Amino acid sequence: MPGLANRTQESKLALLMQHGLRGGRMNLLSHYILFTLSQVKSQLKVWEQEARLCPNEELRKQALSSIHNKGFHCQGGAFFAVPYREKETLLLRLIIAYQTLCDYLDNLCDRTACSDGKAFRQLHRSLEDALSPVEASLLPDYYSYYPSQEDGGYIEKLVRVCQSCVKQLPSYPAVYPDLIHLVRLYIDLQVIKHIDPWQREEELREWAKKQLYAYPGLRWQEFAAAAGSTLAVFALFGLASIQDLPPVESRKVVENYFPWICGLHILLDYFIDQEEDREGGDLNFTFYYADNRECISRLEVFISQSHAQSARLNDCDFSRVVVEGLLAMYLSDQKIAQRQLQAAARQLLAASGPNALKTFQLCRLVRKIF
Repeated sequence: MPGLANRTQESKLALLMQHGLRGGRMNLLSHYILFTLSQVKSQLKVWEQEARLCPNEELRKQALSSIHNKGFHCQGGAFFAVPYREKETLLLRLIIAYQTLCDYLDNLCDRTACSDGKAFRQLHRSLEDALSPVEASLLPDYYSYYPSQEDGGYIEKLVRVCQSCVKQLPSYPAVYPDLIHLVRLYIDLQVIKHIDPWQREEELREWAKKQLYAYPGLRWQEFAAAAGSTLAVFALFGLASIQDLPPVESRKVVENYFPWICGLHILLDYFIDQEEDREGGDLNFTFYYADNRECISRLEVFISQSHAQSARLNDCDFSRVVVEGLLAMYLSDQKIAQRQLQAAARQLLAASGPNALKTFQLCRLVRKIF
């Protein structure tokens, strides 16, 4: 579709409407596509400039790589700011800073020769500090056990921006206990999955199995996958922007997103990365299924459970769009065609319902426009 990138906002909006968007779905997705994505791009450019200031060459390389190769994580996370228009700018700043920090830490653990769990845990202390409702005057040395040092204050800047943002969320104390629980699960997963390969699988199994009593029907690798998603964290950020929020609402949102929507998120990510992970010998939670047929079957369970949980919420339309958006984003990736997974993609879209196909078609269009 030549010339799409040069179309006006009005003509882009008309294109969206042609793809079956109506009502609340139209309002959410059109605002996200026409406004929010440009804000994400602008903010990532700011963090890219900060990353270039890292004195250490390896840290600078990993900071820039995380922004260039994982910026789509911020794009996805930014959708959780859309329903909260009065606080959207604040939420975008928080979500992008927090996700950029997560992606940078992941690169430090995944893309270098270090496999020291102690170093990884010290680095990831920054995630807890970033969300602390009480700012410390001094932050610890997050690199104290890590072979590379001197990031020019890059982590500290990300942490301080997050701290500044959460202080401005009126109901942050109501969501904080659930939030920090999710963050600690995320940290545990990141630490264990990046230690020596001969050690990590056994430790991951033991860690995950200790949690499974609360999630009947879930397998250990599925719990681990769910722990690796930041979607529930972003949902709680949005919820915290509501004045006088009862804490029970926080618990409802966590039960909605974790483990089903969060698990679907990460399992889809691993599903499309199977080939490169197999070639690179990387950990991939979908490898613990007997075959691709079983993997697809379990993904269908996650889709069904995600929609069932969402139906219990007041904002069930938003949560449903989140699920459909996950399917659209991952299943429209070029890796699906490259690996001849189109039949599997159609099966998963059908499991979600007709609106998933419309969102998928829209996502393919957006990839061309933007």
